[in-house]
Amino acid sequence: MLHNLTLKKDIRSFSVCPENLTGEKGMGGMATLEEGSASVAAQDLGQGWKVNPYLVLEGKSTTVLADIKGEGAIKHIWITDGAGKGRRLILRIYFDGAEKPSVNVPLSDFFANADYKEYRQLSSLAICFNPRKGMNCYFEMPYFKGFRVEIENLGESNCNLYYQIDCEEKKIPAESLYFHAQFRRVNPLPYKAVYTILDNIKGGGLYVGTYLHWGVKSNGWWGEGEIKFYIDGDTDFPSICGTGTEDYFCGAYNFDVDGKYVEYCTPYAGLSKVGFTDETYRSQRYFDMYRWHITDPIYFKKDLRVTIQALGWRSGKRYLPLQDDISSVAYWYSDDPENGYLEMPSWDDLEMI
Repeated sequence: MLHNLTLKKDIRSFSVCPENLTGEKGMGGMATLEEGSASVAAQDLGQGWKVNPYLVLEGKSTTVLADIKGEGAIKHIWITDGAGKGRRLILRIYFDGAEKPSVNVPLSDFFANADYKEYRQLSSLAICFNPRKGMNCYFEMPYFKGFRVEIENLGESNCNLYYQIDCEEKKIPAESLYFHAQFRRVNPLPYKAVYTILDNIKGGGLYVGTYLHWGVKSNGWWGEGEIKFYIDGDTDFPSICGTGTEDYFCGAYNFDVDGKYVEYCTPYAGLSKVGFTDETYRSQRYFDMYRWHITDPIYFKKDLRVTIQALGWRSGKRYLPLQDDISSVAYWYSDDPENGYLEMPSWDDLEMI
């Protein structure tokens, strides 16, 4: 990508944040003390001195973070929830006037860190989760007519939200696809059921990433299951079939080195342990795993379905179908901005105990 920095381009850079809600040229930092969220802190300095650095998200309400008209692309999103609300905040992104969001995911899950009470560094090309709760997304999100970003606060109490959405106003190729992210959770997974990551995706596009938050509810190794991609009319059997959960996430042999799970964080794949103790292979452990298909996207022309099995071991060297707590975010691009929309589960179905 560095070579692109040497090319002259017809692009206007802008960003949307509480200090410039419209992203307009020369309109940043104009909030007055009467209207700023940090007016008390800035009372001795006045306009231009960090008067409105955050928005207050009212409880049980939806707040618009950005509503932009024109043609271009979102290049980077930085956001932080100082109150640690996690899944109580729902991120939604709409493109080109669509009635249904292309992104409909709990804020923490979108940034591959479902339960961020326990900090884990995530350093990858697509998503970074930096100290202390600096959440970053680098997936490019093109739009032809505009976009809108919203946060729904499911909680009763208010919270402060800092964010910045960095964009480019530019001409978009006609064949550009819309970015999507979809959340799912099953807790517990029914016995012998297969977990669905993505389904009912119609039209053409490419699959670019998977995030799994996996709660292990039994002792022993839990990742023997295979991921499967059903592409363009596949029915009983998929075109792409993996060999194991840890293999799909670019690890191997239980992520185990000398009898211990080992965390890793790479540009394209990683594993982190949540609520972890030294008791390897014990139940009630949670794991975050991400896999970005950036250099190896999975293309589809008509439809796509993605599933993963939950398998451990039982006596006699036999597989054990697990009944774990599994949630996921699927990331993909397609030619329909409303493709794959799902209603968000209730708070009771989102909450992590």
